[in-house]
Amino acid sequence: MIASFLIQTLNGLASASLLFLVALGLTLIFGVTRVVNFAHGSFFMVGAYLAVTFYDRLGGGVLGFWGGAILASAVVGVLGAVIEIVILRRIYRAPELLQLITTFGVVLVLKDAVLYLWGPEDILGPRAPGLTGAVSILGKPFPEYDLLLLALGPLLGLGVWLLLKRTDWGTRVRAATEDRDMAAALGINQALMFTGVFVLGSMLAGLAGALALPREPANHAMDLTIIADVFVVTVVGGLGSLPGAYVAAVIISVVKAWCIGLGDTAVFGVTFSFSKLTLVAEFIVMAVVLVIRPWGLFGTPQAPQRICAAPGHSRLWRLC
Repeated sequence: MIASFLIQTLNGLASASLLFLVALGLTLIFGVTRVVNFAHGSFFMVGAYLAVTFYDRLGGGVLGFWGGAILASAVVGVLGAVIEIVILRRIYRAPELLQLITTFGVVLVLKDAVLYLWGPEDILGPRAPGLTGAVSILGKPFPEYDLLLLALGPLLGLGVWLLLKRTDWGTRVRAATEDRDMAAALGINQALMFTGVFVLGSMLAGLAGALALPREPANHAMDLTIIADVFVVTVVGGLGSLPGAYVAAVIISVVKAWCIGLGDTAVFGVTFSFSKLTLVAEFIVMAVVLVIRPWGLFGTPQAPQRICAAPGHSRLWRLC
């Protein structure tokens, strides 16, 4: 019983690493641009499909897997830059509903593009070379690749944290996160910085999609499946909080893993199907957290902002 519980917990932590990478990118983008990017899950999906393609082009093996993951992340970053410059830059001051509708339109476009380029069938991804076996933990097998994910997620998160805390670019990003108007007054090129943050966030999502291939095939449902979890993680952890994103990803992934592990369990003579709770477990966690802390575990209360149309220009928006 203890061994099974430990294995399920480790499975949840491995899943949390991938979820954290996607949520980390969304947290960065929202923290700076304040855009509710519903298309962030599409970057995760595109990263998975690109990684499969690059794996074949690079001849497989270690170079094909890791090189393909890095190339997929870079291409998704370029795609994110194009979307930010061409589309999102025009709606930074728009109401959240308009932002959400616009980014959902991007989701539909990218989904159709993936369908056109790779077809409707699921594509099995490669296994990570050298990490195809399993280790024994208390007599139970645990995949070696999942052990790598356990460390990889926090390490990449630490790298992003150091980038934000120890570099001039990170200082400017944090300044814009706290007060965009003051950052503009100090001469910070916000347009360029917004693009840079969007590229970094997109690359993290694309890399997570590539790293997810040994655990699941590339498919057209990846985007909407992951984005629901990512939004919950972002809200539970606190908008704009990097540590909060990791803690929330761990809580939600581990709770879902426990539900799967419990399966049909009798409690006081009554049989409960805990596996069915995986569909709603994350939303139960979110509801509990928001009742206690409406701004999330690591978030801070924000002053409400009122947005209105600029006089005489129905398509231009400004903060009132």
